[in-house]
Amino acid sequence: MSESTTPGKKGNLTGSARKLKDDAADWHNLIQKWERLNDEGSTIATKIVNLGMSKKSDTEADVVMEGGSVKAGDISDNLKRSNQELEEECVKLQDVVDKMANILSKMEKMVQAERGICELEAFQCGEKRAAPLFHTWSTQQFVEVSSKLYESYKQELALKKTILQELAHTANADLSMVYLSSWLYQPYIEDSGKLLLESLLLETGHRPL
Repeated sequence: MSESTTPGKKGNLTGSARKLKDDAADWHNLIQKWERLNDEGSTIATKIVNLGMSKKSDTEADVVMEGGSVKAGDISDNLKRSNQELEEECVKLQDVVDKMANILSKMEKMVQAERGICELEAFQCGEKRAAPLFHTWSTQQFVEVSSKLYESYKQELALKKTILQELAHTANADLSMVYLSSWLYQPYIEDSGKLLLESLLLETGHRPL
C-alpha cells in the first residue's frame, strides 16, 4: 500500500503523507500567528506597566498632609482616567492570551491526530513501514517533533497567563520589567524549537533541501 509519491518527485500526496504535510504547513502558520500576537501583547503589556506607574504617581500625589496626619484626598480626574485606560488595556491583553490559547488548542489537536496516524501505521504495517513517507523521518519522528513544539508553547502560555494576572497589580518597577522581558523573549520557546520547525518543513518539502 503506497500512501505518498516517491520522495523528491512531483505528484499528489495522499493519506498519511498528505495529512502530515498539511500539518507541517499548519504548524508554520500557527507559529507565525503566535509571534504576531506576542508582539501585539508586548506592546499592550508595556502600556499597562506605564499606566500602572502613572497611576501610582497620581495616587501618591493625591495624599495630602492635614493637621500632621495623612488624609486621602478626592480621587483626581487623572486617576479615574488612568484606571479606565488600565482596565481597557488589561481587557486587550486578555484577548491576546485567549487567542494564544486557541492556537494552543489547535496545536494539541494536531499532535493527537499525528499520534492516531502513528497508531494506524503500526496496526497496518507492524513496527516499521517499508519506506519513509517523505525523505528520512519515521512517522514517530513527526509525533515527537510536534509533541516537543506543543509542550514548549503550552509552558509559554502558562507563563503568559501568570504575567496577565500579575502585571497590572505590580507596583515594583523592576519586577514589571522582568514581566515585560519574559513576555517579549518567551523563555520556553527556545531556538531549538525554531530548528525543529525548520526540520519539519524541510522533511515535508515545504523548504528545499
